[in-house]
Amino acid sequence: MSVGTVAVETDLVEPPEERPAARWNPLTRILFRFSFLYFGLFCVVFPQIILSLLGPLAQRLPEDLVMSYAKLPAPIVEWVGRTVFDAEAVLRTDSGSGDQVFFFVEAFCLLVVAVVATVVWTLLDRRRTEYRRLAAWFLAFIRICLAGQMLVYGYAKLIPTQMPEPSLVALLQPYGDFTPMAVLWSQVGASPIYQMLLGAAEVTGGLLLLLPRTRLPGILLSLVSMAQVWVLNMTYDVPVKLLSFHLLLACLVLLAPEAKRLTTMLLGGSVGPSTYPRVFRDRAATYAGVAQILLAIWISVGLVQTSIEGWNEWGPGRPKSELYGIWNVDEFTRDGQPVAPLTTDETRWRRVVFEDPEAVYYQRMDDKLVPLPAEADANARTVTLLRDPAAGPWASFTYERPAHDRLVLTGTLDGRPVTMSLSRLDEDSFSLRDRGFHLVQDYPRLMGGVN
Repeated sequence: MSVGTVAVETDLVEPPEERPAARWNPLTRILFRFSFLYFGLFCVVFPQIILSLLGPLAQRLPEDLVMSYAKLPAPIVEWVGRTVFDAEAVLRTDSGSGDQVFFFVEAFCLLVVAVVATVVWTLLDRRRTEYRRLAAWFLAFIRICLAGQMLVYGYAKLIPTQMPEPSLVALLQPYGDFTPMAVLWSQVGASPIYQMLLGAAEVTGGLLLLLPRTRLPGILLSLVSMAQVWVLNMTYDVPVKLLSFHLLLACLVLLAPEAKRLTTMLLGGSVGPSTYPRVFRDRAATYAGVAQILLAIWISVGLVQTSIEGWNEWGPGRPKSELYGIWNVDEFTRDGQPVAPLTTDETRWRRVVFEDPEAVYYQRMDDKLVPLPAEADANARTVTLLRDPAAGPWASFTYERPAHDRLVLTGTLDGRPVTMSLSRLDEDSFSLRDRGFHLVQDYPRLMGGVN
C-alpha cells in the first residue's frame, strides 16, 4: 500500500488476506481495558452524547429528558460528593452548565469504577493476548458518538445560532462588564461568516467520521477542531470544559491504532498496511457502510431542523419588538415637571431598549441596564412593564410614534404619571457594526474612531 492511500482506509473492511492477530504487549492490553470501560461508560452516562444520535426523534421527546437522563446516577453521585469531597453534588436542572459539581463528581465515579474494573479484568483475563474484535466494536462506538457531537456543534454554527450577533443591549454595555465567555460569544457572533466556517469544519469532521473510507481524515479534522474548542473553553471560561476535554481524548483514542503509521509517514518512512481493528468484511462491510451514510443523514436532518427552529426562536429570525431599537430619552416629565438628566438621579431613565417582544431594558442615568418582563399590544399601542408579575404592572404606557425615529411614552411609572419623549439611536452607528469589510486599509481602525 502506498503512502498516498493511508488516509482512505475504512475500519469496516478486512484486509484481502487474513493475517494472524499480533500479540499485544501487557501495557497496551491494560490501556485498552481502561479505555473501553471509562470512555464506554462516559458516552453512555453523559446524556447529551447518546441523545444526539436520535435525529428528528429528539424533537418529539420531553424537554426535560436530558436532565431526567442525567439524574439516573444522582443518588450515587450525591453520596460520593458528600462523603469524598464534602461537596453538594446536586444536579442543577435550571442551569445549562456542563461543568457543574455534579458532572465532575460523576466523572470521578466513572474513573474509580473503570480503574477497579480494569484491575479485576486484568487479573481474571491474564492469558488473553489481544482484543482486536472487541476493540473494533469499541472504536466504532466511540467514533459514532464523537461524530454525533461534532455534528451537534457544527450545525449550530453552520446555521449561526450558537453565537448570535451582539444584541442591542450588548452594544450599550461597557467592554469591562463582559464576562470572558460573553467576549468570545460576541467576537464570534459579530462575524457570522467566521462562525459558519467553524461550523463547516466541525460538520465536515463529523461526516468524515461516518462516511466509508474517510475515518482517518475525520479523526484528524475532529482532533484539530476539538483542540481549538477545548482551548477556547479553558481560556474563556466556557462551562463545557469537561465534555470538550473528553471529546478531545476520544479523538486521541481513535487515533491511537494509527499513531505509529502516521509518525512513520511524517518522518518519511515506508508505511505498511493499516492494522486498525475492523468490524466487518466482505458484503457485511458494504451494508455497514450504507448504514453509516444513513446515520449521517438521519442525524443531520434532526440537527438542521433544530437549528432552523433556533434561528426562528432565538437567532436572527426571531420575532422582534414593534418598537425595536435603542431609544434615547430626550425629555422626561414626572408629575407634570421636567426632570433634568442628572447622573445622580436614580429614577430618571436615560435610554430604553426594545428588542424582544416580551422584554424591555431601561438604562438609568448611571448607565446601569435593568431588564424587565414586558407585555406589548400593537393594536392598543400599549406597553406594560412587570417588575414583580405577582404584584401587577410596575409601569404602563401608551405610545405614539410621530416619526420612524421619534417615540412618545405616556403613562404611569411606579404609581406616578410620566411622559417621555425619545429619539431612536442608529444602531449601525456603532463601530462594531459600521465598519464592514475592507480589503485595502492604509490605516487600521483598532478601536472605535481611534487609530
